[in-house]
Amino acid sequence: MERNAIGIIGAGVAGIFCARTLQDHGYTPLLLEKGRGVGGRLATRRTEAGFQFDHGAQFITARSVGFREAVECLSSKGTAGVWAGADREVIVGTPSMNAIAKSLAEGLDIRRNTRVDVLQATESGWQAATAGSTFEFDRLVITAPQPQTVDLIGKEHPLARAISGVRMSPCWTLMAAFPDQHEIPFTSRSAPDSYLAWIALNSSKPERPDTNSWVVQASADWSEKNLEREPEDVAQELLLRLCGVLRVEPSSALHASAHRWRYARVEEPLGKPYCRNDAGTLYLGGDWCLDARVEAAWTSGRAIAEDLLGDLNAG
Repeated sequence: MERNAIGIIGAGVAGIFCARTLQDHGYTPLLLEKGRGVGGRLATRRTEAGFQFDHGAQFITARSVGFREAVECLSSKGTAGVWAGADREVIVGTPSMNAIAKSLAEGLDIRRNTRVDVLQATESGWQAATAGSTFEFDRLVITAPQPQTVDLIGKEHPLARAISGVRMSPCWTLMAAFPDQHEIPFTSRSAPDSYLAWIALNSSKPERPDTNSWVVQASADWSEKNLEREPEDVAQELLLRLCGVLRVEPSSALHASAHRWRYARVEEPLGKPYCRNDAGTLYLGGDWCLDARVEAAWTSGRAIAEDLLGDLNAG
C-alpha cells in the first residue's frame, strides 16, 4: 500500500493545474490517470502516415488575468501560439494541443494507466484501489467528469447529491485527411445548428504537418442520438457529410476515423469552481463546474489548490 498526503484522480487540465500549483508551493501530490496520456481533451492523434489531428479541444481563449498570464508563460516556452484560422485569433498548443498538457505535467508524479475501481473513506482520509495497487491519501481531489465522479463516490454521498444537477453531453469527432487541394473553402467553420457543428483544417494551425487534414465535431444532439454506434460507422457517415461540404469525393480520403467523447460538453454546470466536504478531505472539480472550456478547468483546479493550501498552511 502506498501513502501520500494528497491524491488527485485525473490528469486532465484541472488535475494537472491543481497539482502544478501544489507542487510549486512545496507539496508533492500523486496523480492517478486511467489513460495512457495526460491532458484529457487537450488531445492529439497521430497516424503512421504522418497525419495529425487535435481531436479534442480545438483552441484556448483566455478571459481572466490569471489565465492570460498562464497562457503567456506557455507561449514563452514555445508550447502555445496564435492561430488565426478561427473567426478570431485564439491560442493553440504547439506543435499540438497536447503539448500544453505535456509541458505542465513535467516533473509531476503521475501514474498512467491507473484506473481507480473502488474508493473508500477511512478514519484518516481516503483509500483508492486499482487493479494492482492500493493508495491511501489524507486529502483527495477528483477531477473526473461529473458522472464518473458520482460513480466513484456513490450516489448516496452528500457531495454526489450536491452535484446532481450537473448535465454533460457527448461529442463524436471525425478525423479525416485528403490529398492536397488547390482550393480550400475555409480553415474553420462553426455551425452549432448543423450536426457538423465544427469543421477545422487542422493543418492550418501553427507548427502542424503540412497535410490536408480535417477535424469535425458533431453536434451534441446528433452525438447523443448516435452515442452507441460503432466508430467505423460514425466515421463513414460524418465523412460523407464533410466531403459534401468540401466538395471532394469520399473515395479520395486518405484517412477517416472517429473518436467518441462521452462527456465533452457542459450543458448545466455546477456554478462554482469546486465542491468539497466539510472536513476538507475530499474535493470535486473540473470544467463541468463552470463551462466546457480549458480556462474553466484551469479555474477549478487552481481554486481547489488554493483552498487546500489555505488549510494545509493553517495546520
